[in-house]
Amino acid sequence: MQIAGFRLDLERLPAPLPIWRATVRADTWLVVARAVVDAGGRLVSLWGSDRTRGAAGCLVASAAYALNEGLVWLDVELSGRVATYPDLAPLFPCATRMQRALADLLGVTAEAASDQRPWLDHGAWPAHYRPLRREDTRRTPSAGRAVVDYPFVRVEGDGVHEIPVGPVHAGIIEPGHFRFSVVGEKVLRLEQRLGYKHKGIEQRFTEVPALQAHRLAGRISGDSTVAYAWSYCMALESLAGREIPERACWLRALLLERERVANHLGDLGALGNDAAFVFGLAQFSRLRENWLRLSNEVFGHRLTMDCIVPGGVAGDISPAMAARLIGQCAEIESDVRILRQIYDEHSGLQDRFMTTGRVSPELATRLGLTGLAARASGQTADLRRDQPWPPYDRLQVNIATQCNGDVAARVAVRFDEVFESLRLIREILSRLPSGEIRHQIHLPGKSAFGAGRIEGWRGEIFVALEWDGENGANSIRRCHCHDPSWQNWPVLEHAVIGNIVPDFPLINKSFNLSYAGHDL
Repeated sequence: MQIAGFRLDLERLPAPLPIWRATVRADTWLVVARAVVDAGGRLVSLWGSDRTRGAAGCLVASAAYALNEGLVWLDVELSGRVATYPDLAPLFPCATRMQRALADLLGVTAEAASDQRPWLDHGAWPAHYRPLRREDTRRTPSAGRAVVDYPFVRVEGDGVHEIPVGPVHAGIIEPGHFRFSVVGEKVLRLEQRLGYKHKGIEQRFTEVPALQAHRLAGRISGDSTVAYAWSYCMALESLAGREIPERACWLRALLLERERVANHLGDLGALGNDAAFVFGLAQFSRLRENWLRLSNEVFGHRLTMDCIVPGGVAGDISPAMAARLIGQCAEIESDVRILRQIYDEHSGLQDRFMTTGRVSPELATRLGLTGLAARASGQTADLRRDQPWPPYDRLQVNIATQCNGDVAARVAVRFDEVFESLRLIREILSRLPSGEIRHQIHLPGKSAFGAGRIEGWRGEIFVALEWDGENGANSIRRCHCHDPSWQNWPVLEHAVIGNIVPDFPLINKSFNLSYAGHDL
């Protein structure tokens, strides 16, 4: 493959989407990264692995890049136990926090990185403890260090003061610390401190049987359980070289679109509530509750958790249930169209939505904004259309986009995506093929790699999976799961600048980024 004129030898992984993998030298790492920038590509994820076994093997830093041709997964092998790799942040600003997390988890650092503060390590881990190092996973961590103040960036000037919010919040919001620097009520700067939800999931993957680990993946972030489970299963099926039944593909897409609708309904109501329009919250909460109740009746779980399994899906649906799902789509669409008209014509709502929390298309491109928030800022990327996998390659997904990049634009994208998902659900159910719903998966007896990519409701979910099948190991060596919130949390800091403090909850909800999916 050539990336902006640079030739790279790649191995194609047996996945339903175009995904390639290669190992490069340290001096090639930055060359490829610059070629990706020149080609208009973006950084999807950055992580690391400990592939040592005794005196053999090495530490590895990995990066996944999205290009028009597909996804490229690159590894660079690091020498020595105090290993470094070239800094990607000057080319991809979203790499900064990923590199900081990698330093905490594996103890490898980006050379001369401008920000080397800890990210996931809040002082609860012992000094020099790295959870993903092989020698550290074999011992029980001792007591943590003394907690020290996190060095937030200070903003100086006349009348400037700080407002700390969190990490514990008054409502049911998950923990995260937000440090506002303000003059009066105008926000000059916002800095986030996350990592409070860190649960050791990536280490836990290495302790769970591979054919059961889809349940762990589906619990990374409850509002994206379908997207994570599908991404993991796609990666597992990829390294096993196994295709799934056609009917299972269509049922997985049905589950994914129902997940998308459920989240948009909930957020549209919450956005109305944050703008003091309680009627909107009441109506969308009613619609979402009806949606979840039917999911529970048809699929056995309100959030459709554990419905996607390796090799296919856990259960089938009857023609009668399919008819009920189609009928619900018509009911929901009718009510949502009325509510959209109310939202669009409500002057109080539009006064709060329009121009609030704006992210220009230029800023979105530069910072690597992704998912629905990016599509509200003039970006058009959506895997379901750009690199469609079965059955999306036969569904012709229409992408919802806006250009203003404010709360109003993100609300408009959500409305449009609800209508498109309802259309897709009806089409999926009307064209649902017959046949099996699950194939048996046989895992290889040698080392292998697999990857999965799914367009979740927030954006692209990515899973990189390393299988250790040699010497009778038969276990997951590394499973890295990436949430689009990694790209979008830093952009939220920019979206708030110049707005007033009371608008932050509204701006924050219009993105509705994941804490749990971000803090593995």
